[in-house]
Amino acid sequence: MNGKWRNSTRTMIWCTAFFFVFWLSVNFTIAQTPSPALLVLEKSDNMLAIVDPATLQTVARVPAGPDPHEIVVSADGKFAYISNYGGNDSALNTISVVDLAARKALPPINLGALHSAHGLAFAGGKLYFTAETNKVIGRYDPAAQSVDWVLGTGQDRTHMIAVSEDIDRIFTSNVNSGTISIIELVSAPVSGPPPVAVRKTWRVTNVAAGRGAEGFDLSSDGKEIWAANAQDATVTIIDIASKKVMDTVAIPVRGANRLKFTPDGKQVLISGLGGGATNNLAVLDAITRKVIRTFDWGGGAAGIVMVPDGSRAFVAVSGKDKVAALDLKSWEVMGFASTGKQPDGLAWVP
Repeated sequence: MNGKWRNSTRTMIWCTAFFFVFWLSVNFTIAQTPSPALLVLEKSDNMLAIVDPATLQTVARVPAGPDPHEIVVSADGKFAYISNYGGNDSALNTISVVDLAARKALPPINLGALHSAHGLAFAGGKLYFTAETNKVIGRYDPAAQSVDWVLGTGQDRTHMIAVSEDIDRIFTSNVNSGTISIIELVSAPVSGPPPVAVRKTWRVTNVAAGRGAEGFDLSSDGKEIWAANAQDATVTIIDIASKKVMDTVAIPVRGANRLKFTPDGKQVLISGLGGGATNNLAVLDAITRKVIRTFDWGGGAAGIVMVPDGSRAFVAVSGKDKVAALDLKSWEVMGFASTGKQPDGLAWVP
């Protein structure tokens, strides 16, 4: 009797242990951030959604700070940086930080006197950002935990930013001024007795685009800037070398606010927040500059992110609280990821 009881007890212990280990492994697997991952800012909920791009399911949500607009990921994929915008003349002066592995919010970056951070770019181990209220761009050093550089554009609502790989050219869109700033690191002589000294300095050239110039991208060969003009329903194409406008193209998208080249550089995707009886997304041929297809998912659309291998694009359908997954080969919609309120900025974690 005692032997049978001991055997039964051992069996119960082993079964309990097995199911505990099984439960733990399943829940641990579920708890992991997917790799790769799609990051979605739920603007009206002040949250960051971490989405599995394979299943289009949200696996976690993390606080994103007040009024989150744009998001960028560090080069090592460990941290997400989120601009807390608040509009022009806002009192907000922070950039939120999220540890993607731990899936938790870290203390935000305090920008001091710089307000209304919006556009973000990560290059050379540092975070570049725009500060609309101050009409400047700035750079934050995560290692030193400080803003180590600021440069004025002199333009109203300096909004989005891109930085070249060599970090010798920076580009911004300036919404209210309707311009694109081309900012170049150049050598300039220093006045004084010979021999003439030379120092490095930044030269800013502001090129007129269209009304409400906002979302923009560089062509794959680095020779052109394409800027979406929200108030004109046009795209301005600028030759970077000459800093001259090459062409202005009409688009069937109202409130165009984001523009991205496909990774192969052959097409251009332009989203718009116009809503109503208008298209969410227009696709242009980069060579002919003609519209080749449009998409209407209702509401309005905002953030666009490309999968680096050129297989898919994700588009935030802000007015319908979802993100569209678009196959860039067949141009079929693969599905939608349901999100919180007003998805906007998107990022890809490889």
